[in-house]
Amino acid sequence: MAIDFSFPEEITHIVSKVHDFCEQVVSPGQKEIEANEGDRKILVREIIKMRKAAREWGLWLPHMPEEYGGMGLGHVAMAAVSAEASRLTSFGPFAMNAQAPDEGNMHTLLHWATPAQIEKYLKPLCDGRSRSCFAMTEPEVAGSDPTLIQTTAVRDGDDWVINGHKWFISGARGAQFAILIARTEENPDRPQAANSAFLVDLPSEGWEIVRDISTMSGSHNHCEIQITNLRLSNDQMLGGPGQGHLLGQARLGPARLAHCMRWIGQAETALELMVERSLNRFAHGSLLAEKQGIQWMIADSTMELYQSKLMVLHAAYKIDRGEDFKSEVSMAKHFVANSLGRIIDRSIQVHGALGYSSDTPLAKMATQARWARFADGADEVHQWRIAQRTIDSWVRTGSMNAATGGLPL
Repeated sequence: MAIDFSFPEEITHIVSKVHDFCEQVVSPGQKEIEANEGDRKILVREIIKMRKAAREWGLWLPHMPEEYGGMGLGHVAMAAVSAEASRLTSFGPFAMNAQAPDEGNMHTLLHWATPAQIEKYLKPLCDGRSRSCFAMTEPEVAGSDPTLIQTTAVRDGDDWVINGHKWFISGARGAQFAILIARTEENPDRPQAANSAFLVDLPSEGWEIVRDISTMSGSHNHCEIQITNLRLSNDQMLGGPGQGHLLGQARLGPARLAHCMRWIGQAETALELMVERSLNRFAHGSLLAEKQGIQWMIADSTMELYQSKLMVLHAAYKIDRGEDFKSEVSMAKHFVANSLGRIIDRSIQVHGALGYSSDTPLAKMATQARWARFADGADEVHQWRIAQRTIDSWVRTGSMNAATGGLPL
């Protein structure tokens, strides 16, 4: 049988090492950062320590090829690594230099950058000597429809002059460069050919960080950017003219799944906390774990976590095999994002007032999890595309198989 739901011994060993690394190195560092919130010197000091340790542990850059200093892991292996790195800490992926948006930008540069661009942008990013951001979303138009982008890039001799407005650009403050999506064609043959991608050195004249947007979970370096007469040379275009949409979608597909991998780790932590609480809280004559209503919440959460893991593993398997993965990633992104919110919410309910307080990580997890249902494509857009693919599968083949993962059953 070709179907095997186990990992090779070397991957199991890496996952175990990631667990120990997060427990022994990242978790203490994160506690120090949280105990001194707002102290940038301590933040930088602890991050440097974590990243130095990640290299020493052999856990640096797990998602990139060995020739770039990485571990060369595929997407299936990264599913296990990312989930484990996100269970105990929020700094786990960052410590290993496998965090958003840099992870997705590395993959994008690996496949689209010229040799000169690789030297200038990708290698420093892989080495941990720079940070980056991906500037596509705009406040004036629907973020889930990049064909509506209003930021324009106009040719001026050998240069491009760019004007526009971006927001929720994660990691913009402190980034050494941005991958910027702008409109270069007004009337293309296809709407998807209107945009191009550019590499912007930061800081640059004409690129202004207006603010770090405050959210329901606080401020997390999601910035609003005003772009005014930003001048870029033609060799700062990433990919070809009109390939911005293609590049963006190629980047966001695997990036959506990478988010799901990290969300699985958080959901598992929430379920563990739920079960632990139910086994230790006595009320109305019995433990919470003995009450049917609580058992249902545990059961529903367990089933959703199981489904989430299967969906992510199968989508990652298709990416590794070079197969079309759009539908599988879309379904996984929708399902895992919603499961994350539901599992955290049930865990808070089982904890009662304690879960609502900041004495457990659950309240913070809940406020951060809410963005999962619209980031990288809103729920409704994914549902729309899933329905389109399902209808198309039936019309073309008279079967649902292509729409449900192409599984052999």
